[in-house]
Amino acid sequence: MSTAAGLSVRLVLVLPGGTPLGVTAPFTLSPDADAGSDQDGDWREAPAVITAARGALGITPTLLRLARVTPRDGGRPEEVVYVAEVPERPNLALYDGDAALIADARLRMAWAKPGGPSRYLVWAQAALAAEGIAVTGEPEQTRTWNLSALWRLPTDIGIVWLKAVPPFFAHEGAVLERLQAFAVPRLLARTDDAVLLADVPGDDRYGAAADTARRMIDLLVGIQSSVDPSTLPPMPHWTPTSLTPAAERTLALADDVDAGDRASVAGLIARLPRLHADLAACGLPDTLVHGDFHPGNLRGDDDRLILLDWGDSGIGHPLLDHAAFMERMPAAAASRLTTHWASAWRTAVPGSDPERALELLAPYGALRQATLYRGFLDRIEASEQIYHAADPTTWLRRTAALERG
Repeated sequence: MSTAAGLSVRLVLVLPGGTPLGVTAPFTLSPDADAGSDQDGDWREAPAVITAARGALGITPTLLRLARVTPRDGGRPEEVVYVAEVPERPNLALYDGDAALIADARLRMAWAKPGGPSRYLVWAQAALAAEGIAVTGEPEQTRTWNLSALWRLPTDIGIVWLKAVPPFFAHEGAVLERLQAFAVPRLLARTDDAVLLADVPGDDRYGAAADTARRMIDLLVGIQSSVDPSTLPPMPHWTPTSLTPAAERTLALADDVDAGDRASVAGLIARLPRLHADLAACGLPDTLVHGDFHPGNLRGDDDRLILLDWGDSGIGHPLLDHAAFMERMPAAAASRLTTHWASAWRTAVPGSDPERALELLAPYGALRQATLYRGFLDRIEASEQIYHAADPTTWLRRTAALERG
């Protein structure tokens, strides 16, 4: 159980071939690991769990996936249970567990299955060797969840990152390949659902000050205004009219949206064709959209920023990236940054009206966010849906508020 000392964790252990071994006794993450943060909380990060397991149980597991979360008041977990892989049966007491926790699931990601991590690591070592790069130490697992798995690989050229992604983000490698002339991570190799990336020095820029935020906006606008969408790989294409079926389904499945908000969102959906025409009249062409543009997805220092995580990217109105970015900004700064963003696009496309486009996009952008999270829920297994379960409703309510003005 969770106490003031930290968060309770248990592991359901399996061998690489899938043989179940049993469930460990509970162990505890430190209080710091049970604290919320912009980075989603350390209990969702592999190193915190692996370090605690090593100290408490004497094993170094590979985490496959989140199996169960027991919530408590306030929204933080009471206990978390992971399925984890070990190379051999450990010398410790194991207990019978719920067979459903290790049963296969149709939507399970490849890295979340027994033997999956080793297959990615074997590919990574071979791909690096083909580039004349040698892995010089043990890989470190840094994250596993429904949208990606991440390992830190020490090599003779420095740190390399192995990132695996789900099928609906599989275009990320090809997008990065197309953008290598811009401020994105250096791509060393890619396959259908994984990339190898050179390390990016500096820090993730959560909590960016206003001057840094302006640099982030300029970086994004510079990429968007320079890249011809016809040169991009196959990827999602977002327009108001194409959003209609997904928006209708998202609203239909949101049982906890009240009647007033539901009517406002339905009204927006009904006018999406007209909105499409009104946006076109603002003069900004559809281009590359990052899809998850916020300060934490930029890394660097005071001299250079690199834009990370292109798995959510697609083609659509360039200002669709505005809503998620401003969600992370203080209200006073957001107004000034929006003015800066509009000015950058007026410079990039003379005669355009980005202010009018932002006004039109506000409810549509929120509605698109709701459909994206609904799409995640439709394509990930049930035990992992805790990460996104509340998001469609949150964004539908925001859509309704923006639609009402």
